[in-house]
Amino acid sequence: MKYSYYPGCTLKTKAQELEKFALDSAKVLGFELEEQKEWQCCGAVYPMATDEIATKLSAVRSLTAARDKGEKLVTLCSACHHVIKRVNHDMKTKNDIRTKVNNYLELTKEYEGETEVLHYLEVLRDEIGFDELAKKVTNPLTNRKIGAYYGCLLLRPSSTMNFDDPENPSIIEDFIKAIGATPVIYPYRTECCGGYLCLDKKELVNNMSNTIIESALKNDVSEVVTACPLCKYNLEIANDGAKNKLSISYFTELLAEALGVK
Repeated sequence: MKYSYYPGCTLKTKAQELEKFALDSAKVLGFELEEQKEWQCCGAVYPMATDEIATKLSAVRSLTAARDKGEKLVTLCSACHHVIKRVNHDMKTKNDIRTKVNNYLELTKEYEGETEVLHYLEVLRDEIGFDELAKKVTNPLTNRKIGAYYGCLLLRPSSTMNFDDPENPSIIEDFIKAIGATPVIYPYRTECCGGYLCLDKKELVNNMSNTIIESALKNDVSEVVTACPLCKYNLEIANDGAKNKLSISYFTELLAEALGVK
């Protein structure tokens, strides 16, 4: 299987581990992620203004490129996935936005939301299958209590993202089981870490992230995994305040470890 792959900016700078281990693991699992040649920053935040067009154009360019190759578009970063998936939904369902974007880009063939957007975790669940993943594991992560941290962007708004149950998701827990570890459910795994508020409201973000770390610790979590570079950053700062009691990793790091390529 071959997919168009949108990496996003952070995976080329501060979150290189998220990408490297995803690509290494894909080879073992038998699928290929071909990086798009002319991708641009997705904008990092989905624009809420109903008449905002310019900040959606880069997402549409990547979606169109995948459409023209007849491939699904795979993302890794939660923020990139969120933006591209929501923009794709706009192009499917909002005539005014679709008309303006297509007029601006002057595409040979107008884009109408045809591309299927998948997060890497969805590839593992829906395209490969967790049962098949488990068969590829050579180094099961037994006796490790791992807590999933979803955050906001993968799950909400649920009507658009269609990723998992927004209140009680299971995809990362099922992934943890497939690699031989023990998933631990804790109350704050779907709560916001504070996100981009860390730029000007650091105390608020610290409080929000501390609550997540404390919730994990109270439920005997020894490791936390996430798919979001910004979530990882905020949780690591909170974890430093808790004197580094938790290990915080990208899910791809654990995947690569279980497959024997890390």
